[in-house]
Amino acid sequence: MQYQLVYNFLMPKLEEELPEYYTYHNAAHTKSVIAAAEYLGTLEKISDEEMQLLKTAALFHDAGFLQQAEGHEEISCIWAREYLPKYGYSDTQIEEICRIIMATRLPQTPVDHLGQILCDADLFYIGKEGYAANAEKLFQEFKHRGFVKTEAEWQLMQVEFLSGHKFFTSSAIAELETAKQQILKELTSGVEKSFSTHHESSPAQMLQDLLLAIIGVTIAAVALKLFLVPNHFFDGGVTGISLLVHEVYGFNLGLVILVLNLPLIIVSHFTIGKRFALRTLLSVILLGVALLLIPNYAMTADKLLISIFGGAFLGIGVGLIMRTGAALDGIEVLAVYTLKRTSFTITEIILGINIIIFTIAGFRFGIETALYSILTYFTATRCIDYVVEGLQAYTGVTIVSGKSEAIKYQLVNKLGRGITVYKGERGFLPGKYDVSAECDIIFTVITRLELRKLKNLVYDVDPKAFVFANTIKEASGGIIKRRHSH
Repeated sequence: MQYQLVYNFLMPKLEEELPEYYTYHNAAHTKSVIAAAEYLGTLEKISDEEMQLLKTAALFHDAGFLQQAEGHEEISCIWAREYLPKYGYSDTQIEEICRIIMATRLPQTPVDHLGQILCDADLFYIGKEGYAANAEKLFQEFKHRGFVKTEAEWQLMQVEFLSGHKFFTSSAIAELETAKQQILKELTSGVEKSFSTHHESSPAQMLQDLLLAIIGVTIAAVALKLFLVPNHFFDGGVTGISLLVHEVYGFNLGLVILVLNLPLIIVSHFTIGKRFALRTLLSVILLGVALLLIPNYAMTADKLLISIFGGAFLGIGVGLIMRTGAALDGIEVLAVYTLKRTSFTITEIILGINIIIFTIAGFRFGIETALYSILTYFTATRCIDYVVEGLQAYTGVTIVSGKSEAIKYQLVNKLGRGITVYKGERGFLPGKYDVSAECDIIFTVITRLELRKLKNLVYDVDPKAFVFANTIKEASGGIIKRRHSH
């Protein structure tokens, strides 16, 4: 094997013939990989023959860029098979070199020790002080090739790559892994800061939400004071428990609702968010005020009408409040909290709580009242679904944006939802039909309570993103939340 002669043949070609826009994959990179391979090979105590094979593979591993970037590893192997026989390399040695070269194709898949060494040498800069300079060169190259457009996208791409990367040899792990993790930590911190600006409602939006909340609590209070309370009817959830306490002990209904919801609001501050907790607290307080102002008056004595219209008004009121990003009933928060400590699902927990409520109501006020109360609960639940998102609890959301990488990061890491990505094209606008660009079309399935948060996350990244949602009759599996009951 005449390695030096091969080097003298190929290196000048890399130095002179590679396009200038290869700011990273150039002759300097190949030289650094050869040096790193020799360094790691020495630490790994490989034989002299193995060292020659390793250095030759390092010399050829990016030679394919002389022809094209896509599939450059295969092209490098073609070149190796064509030229190396002239320099005393046997067929067996050449195939070993090609196997080492192919190991560097991302995702790296080395099948032997020499392949592991070259993979680590190829990305040796990851754990070195010169990481930032090399990353900048790669960014400029990727930007020219259309893989990335902005610094933010590049930073996100680095985080995703480094998170999934691993060194293979013990020498590289010992020398580079700690520094790589520190680099990853710094990059991740930068990404988090870039997404730290949360959606702030405009004064007009805040006023609209406040008016909607006032209307919602007023309608809910009407349902309670004009339909349910005068006729000793009940609902499910915390509202149902509050009605039971009010009927049995005579405590002020608004105060009971506030007291029972307060611990759950505190829990929601940590499990859902400060914004949700504060809005829910405001809604519960407004409901208490409305219950004080509206007198008890039985609109009708017909139990069927009470069940249907009382439940409908209550559901509409709660639904309007949910549209503001709040809630009137902390039963779902309680279910989520209990879920972590039992083997039951959220639906089963809520169902169990409501069964207890209606059973107590049946013993205390009669089976007929309990059955009509169940009808009230069912009516309220259906109305909530209709007001908030239609008749279905699950919503499929499709997002088309030129900033899909950042949006994918937000949906997976911030919202905690699984996503499906389709390859597509965007553009084709009136008057600009010939203008289009490839893009990732993102699809995810969320619950009705998550839609507002999802839109906020998406529009924080790209205010011009195209987002549309459609109802889904049934969904199971994957990373989706189970449907919650009222």
